[in-house]
Amino acid sequence: MSASSPLPRRKVGRSGLDVSLLSLGSWHTYDRMDFADAVAMVRAAVEAGVNLFDVGVYGRPGHPPVFTDVLWSAIMRAAHIRREDYLVSAKLWIEGFSDQGFRPQLENAFLRGGFDVADLVILGDLRRDDVALEDLVEDLAGLTRSGLIRAWGVNNWSAGNIARLREIAEALQVPGPQIAQLKYSIGRRSIPDGEPFARLFADGFVMQASDVLEGGILAGRTKLTREIGRDPGDVRKRIVRDAPKVVKVAEELGTSAARLAVAFTLTHPANVTTLFGATRMEQLEDNLAAVELVEQVGAEQIRALVEPFWADRDAVDPEGP
Repeated sequence: MSASSPLPRRKVGRSGLDVSLLSLGSWHTYDRMDFADAVAMVRAAVEAGVNLFDVGVYGRPGHPPVFTDVLWSAIMRAAHIRREDYLVSAKLWIEGFSDQGFRPQLENAFLRGGFDVADLVILGDLRRDDVALEDLVEDLAGLTRSGLIRAWGVNNWSAGNIARLREIAEALQVPGPQIAQLKYSIGRRSIPDGEPFARLFADGFVMQASDVLEGGILAGRTKLTREIGRDPGDVRKRIVRDAPKVVKVAEELGTSAARLAVAFTLTHPANVTTLFGATRMEQLEDNLAAVELVEQVGAEQIRALVEPFWADRDAVDPEGP
């Protein structure tokens, strides 16, 4: 992607949303940055064509409070970015689903994030067995009818449960899930590249690649300095061992390991947007350049070059959690 070329956009299923090929996340990002630097970085992202921001309300009982979503709201105001110029993807947690549904969570996200409509909501991991999927679909349909959300999806759900959600929504004649936020990286490929999800993708379902740098490990930073995501298949040690080899392949291409890792995710035909976090302008620019790297090297060649670093091959069920 050259400076004069806009960042491509893709459709989120049948939702009517057009999202930028790259999107910015908020987990462990803005709370680690100088405020003025964050404003400049976010403004540069929007000017480059980024229009989707993933903004979750994080924090667990007994742990220090987290304010990265509140900071994001202040950053957007300070950057003078108009609401009509970006889309917000909010997280909703199944653990917090109650008799009142998701609405209390959503209203809290609105309060903290400074917006009043979520263009997209992503349901967190399904870790409860006492919640009926029908109740989730009906509650989200109500939020859609109320004009509080425009579309919804899920985070790291199994292909079977997603298919069930779609069946329920079709039977009720209400909008179903359009997108899955899935771990997808040079090291973690088995679920998005597997047959169960291939069937969903063939039917118009799409994905958002997340955890694409494994907390910075695939960018060559193997000493962890912050909390990162779960480790399905217990393959992180192998990813750490492979990281220097990824750096070497990137150097042979004349690029960075981070740019190569992001570029890999863009080679999946069902991936409409790759989510990443950045805490420096240099990281943003490097990741944006991944679009051009795919054009220069070619999707097939990139996939072939990183094939040896597929860490979770046969380590996780392609069906998903």
